[in-house]
Amino acid sequence: MPEVIPAGSVGLVEPKAIHFDQSLALNCGEQLDGFQLMIETYGELNPARSNAVLICHALSGHHHAAGYHCMEDRKPGWWDNCIGPGKPIDTHRFFVVALNNLGGCHGSTGPTSHNPKTGNAYGPDFPVVTVVDWVNSQAMLADYLGIEQWAAVVGGSLGGMQALQWSIAYPERLRHAIIIASAARLSAQNIAFNEVARQAIMSDDQFFGGRYLEENSMPRKGLGLARMVGHITYLSDDAMGSKFGRELKNEGFSYDYNVEFQIESYLRYQGESFSGSFDANTYLLMTRVLDYFDPASDYGNSLSSALSRATAKFFLASFSTDWRFSPERSREIVDALIDAGKDVNYLEVDAAHGHDAFLMDIPRYMRGLTAYMNRVAEECL
Repeated sequence: MPEVIPAGSVGLVEPKAIHFDQSLALNCGEQLDGFQLMIETYGELNPARSNAVLICHALSGHHHAAGYHCMEDRKPGWWDNCIGPGKPIDTHRFFVVALNNLGGCHGSTGPTSHNPKTGNAYGPDFPVVTVVDWVNSQAMLADYLGIEQWAAVVGGSLGGMQALQWSIAYPERLRHAIIIASAARLSAQNIAFNEVARQAIMSDDQFFGGRYLEENSMPRKGLGLARMVGHITYLSDDAMGSKFGRELKNEGFSYDYNVEFQIESYLRYQGESFSGSFDANTYLLMTRVLDYFDPASDYGNSLSSALSRATAKFFLASFSTDWRFSPERSREIVDALIDAGKDVNYLEVDAAHGHDAFLMDIPRYMRGLTAYMNRVAEECL
């Protein structure tokens, strides 16, 4: 926890719940008759309302992207190194909006929310949503905030998919799409990892068909295992090796199945910590959102045709050791954008951190993102 607010921080921030009375039709054929989105904002909207930036989160992310909720916070928001005064997404120049997406478990309407039809939490009855649904709800949020056009929509990983979808679904409503460590669709291997995670959760004897809240329970063991699997895919082999190697937890082998290696201890800690703060049904939903995303499928499986609608300018970044969303996946988007005649900048960063690199303060990455956001800011003046 900070003794004082660090320089460059947005400081103490307060989340805000935005309620929508309008119905939202979903891709699955169902609709939500009203819903809530939890957001945080940083910086000020200029008189022309032209400097707004939307931050889209990844699988387990939420609205708390920067700053602190109180002085007792152990750490700041999940992208604090990128958002704040003088940082790449400079809150002296931009009005930044971060949200928790539909289906989340941090204040937006999702599986843990009250279902007015039953009087209980939605649980497994919450409809399966898609990136398309998220972007449609975000457009409603933009209307609520009086933002006709985003200066930029920014996201890493699953957040990058949302930025890409914004450029296709609402081409006139964003000037720049910033897509970091992402893909236009998941590989079979990625879908397989997501299925292992879901099976870990649904096989937990405390899952109760997704109605664990009604049973005053939580499938913590399964959710923890799902997080352990996910966490392995977020790190590179080099990153794991340099951080843990084969270092033992104790002085020698104990010749049993308790924790022997430091990496085992780390993964168990990550799983236990996450399972105490996240919702299992939300994790199932978020992995399905990832699986389903494939905008080219509506355009004869041609990504360049899908992107022909876009009018935004694009910045993409990838990381050399990211094997979950490899540079090849970013290059596929870049090639499709070039084929569609779009304005695109691409940065490939040599970094040892794996997929998590998009969250880290890597100098070349920070310089590249800062340079591009300077370009975005100049257009706001």
